[in-house]
Amino acid sequence: MAKKDKGTKVCFVCQSCGHVLPKWAGKCPGCGEWNSIVEEVVSSRPKESRGAEGAGVILEKPLYLSAVETGDVERLDVGIGELNGVLGGGLVKGSVVLVGGDPGVGKTTLLMQMLSNLAKEGVKALYVTGEESSAQLKMRGARLGIKEERFLALFSTSLEEILDALYDVTPMVVVVDSIQTTSTDLVESTPGSVSQLRAVAHALTSMAKERGIAVVLVGHITKEGSIAGPKVLEHLVDTVLYFEGGAEYPYRILKAHKNRFGPTDEVGVFEMGEGGLFEVADPSGFFLSERVDSEPGSAVTAALEGTRTLLVEVQSLVTPSPLAVPRRTSMGIDYNRVNIMAAIIEKKGRIELSNHDIFVNVAGGIRLNEPAVDAALAASLVSSYLDVAVPTDTVLFGEVGLSGEVRGVSQGAKRIAEAKKLGFKRAVVPKRNAGEPDMPKGIEVLGIKNIGELIETLFGEIRAGRGREDKK
Repeated sequence: MAKKDKGTKVCFVCQSCGHVLPKWAGKCPGCGEWNSIVEEVVSSRPKESRGAEGAGVILEKPLYLSAVETGDVERLDVGIGELNGVLGGGLVKGSVVLVGGDPGVGKTTLLMQMLSNLAKEGVKALYVTGEESSAQLKMRGARLGIKEERFLALFSTSLEEILDALYDVTPMVVVVDSIQTTSTDLVESTPGSVSQLRAVAHALTSMAKERGIAVVLVGHITKEGSIAGPKVLEHLVDTVLYFEGGAEYPYRILKAHKNRFGPTDEVGVFEMGEGGLFEVADPSGFFLSERVDSEPGSAVTAALEGTRTLLVEVQSLVTPSPLAVPRRTSMGIDYNRVNIMAAIIEKKGRIELSNHDIFVNVAGGIRLNEPAVDAALAASLVSSYLDVAVPTDTVLFGEVGLSGEVRGVSQGAKRIAEAKKLGFKRAVVPKRNAGEPDMPKGIEVLGIKNIGELIETLFGEIRAGRGREDKK
């Protein structure tokens, strides 16, 4: 084996969690992954480049907080209301934003539309692409209706070339698509490795702070749903945005998982069309637009996505199973939550579901993670089992505990207000939420304590009649 230069050192880094080891191991002690440790050679000798020299850290003297001067954060209006809201009011100068999402979700489309809007207002912008050629970028721009002279484009995967271009062009906003394809000569490892990502992100962050340039980095998503990098990449940047939504559905949701310049509870909703991404002003109406009235197995719930209330439809199909072990399938709701809810209904609601196949889906492809969906999930399961529709003018929400109690959830009045705005006449909610102040007028609010009251409120007479028929 060739002897390494004195200016280099060798380390072993886990490509899943970034854990550094002095020697190779089959299993990472940090995250437990097997065969994820890779040898990386790090050079301590800098290459000659204006960009690399300019990426040094600015040294400052320690100060008391009382001596630190503060001013208003200067933001750029990106021309997309939903994106402005998620960013906290616009793109902050000198900030670094990391945007992650599945392939084909629309990251490049959204960022090209953003740069086009900024350039229209006289903001000099640069789009750096390492995955698409300049010709491909031009064809995408033509499809989106973006004029060629709106912003500058650079095809490069070298950090040194990118930094040199930034010092020559001096843009106010730059997009790097993607950071996994960008590498530096200072690190002797393959592009996308932990060492490369750390070095590239650190250099771009230092340049952004020094020059006051807003930098947007595009990151790949792993099969686990997190930004590849790993988490060390999220720690280096100011804002982390996730762009969610499958190619089979027209909607897209943009969420902020970290934001040093704004809240992290805002979401933006977009619809993908032939001409690009379009803002959805009324997402609740969008998700309920194709709902079939008076159909068993359907229930509407009011879910919170950040500070926005979304009314979505939970669908269930319960049918007798010919199998020894019934099938359970869930899309949009956690599979384990569906199994738990079926057990609660059987134990506390006296409805036998153990010998039935159960299929659950959230219409529109949205994923619901909060426990407030429990009440609507239970209603849809019972509705499908009894083959009786939940009233179309009824909305439900509430967390169901293992003992069958229905617990209160946050911002109940806000959820009910959104339901009233869309024409719902009745809300079945936890008892605690029914007594909240500032409850909107013009909608009937029914408070329930447990799963039995939920079933009785929606299906009481029908279930009693079904019980008499079963006895006969």
